[in-house]
Amino acid sequence: MKASCVSLSEGQSEESVVNHFHHGLKDLATVFFYMLVAIIMHAIIQEYVLDKINRKMHFSKTKHSKFNESGQLSAFYLFSFGWGTSILMSENFLSNPVSLWDGYPHTLMPLNRLALVLLVFHYFVELLFHVSRLLYFSNEKRLTGFTIWAVLFVLGRLLTLSLSVLTVGFGLANADQQGLDLASGNFNVLIVRITVLATICVTQAFMMWKFINFQLRRWREQAHPQAQPLKPKKPQAPKSKSKKDKANGVNGVSSNGADSPRAKKEKSS
Repeated sequence: MKASCVSLSEGQSEESVVNHFHHGLKDLATVFFYMLVAIIMHAIIQEYVLDKINRKMHFSKTKHSKFNESGQLSAFYLFSFGWGTSILMSENFLSNPVSLWDGYPHTLMPLNRLALVLLVFHYFVELLFHVSRLLYFSNEKRLTGFTIWAVLFVLGRLLTLSLSVLTVGFGLANADQQGLDLASGNFNVLIVRITVLATICVTQAFMMWKFINFQLRRWREQAHPQAQPLKPKKPQAPKSKSKKDKANGVNGVSSNGADSPRAKKEKSS
């Protein structure tokens, strides 16, 4: 927060003055403060929420690790989504999309408008995924959330590309102020616009590639147990007699002629 400037329109009283801030080195103190808050909240959620649930559910080691991960990320995405949505509503970015590129260069909080809109929707999709994951760990039959997440994930990638092309490719390309001016924060030149669009396209393509591989792996895992035919049980071969049994005859009767019933009968006669 390098410096503050006051915007006062005609007929506006001093009580309704809006303060806007430039970016500066003092922002590092703000980042450090919120980092400490995040660390403290991480410990509180782990100690008083996730650990208690883990003790009740008796998860395995693998599920225990994934449950903690989804629990922490759900809290982060929920907070970020709520905060970002409040900013979008207060600045009227959703009701007036032209403001994403209108009046560029945006010296007050620059480079935040398009990124904020894209991040808010991305955080919502990720929040839905991790909440669905938590519900799945509690009951493995709850798979509806994953289906909704898959649809919104694809729509999110399309929305990101469409909004980026609309803002950078058309809005900034037709802006009045063109050229490179570091002092005023104007980077509206062709090479910068192409670089920004290329970076966004590559990022979204990589995310879609990982998403497709994830879905294919899930479908293979679900179909694998059904595709395996049941192997017929092999008939058990009769157990071979031991050498001792063969030597002693059958059922313990010796094969020795002196002990046989026939030999005794002939001797008595």
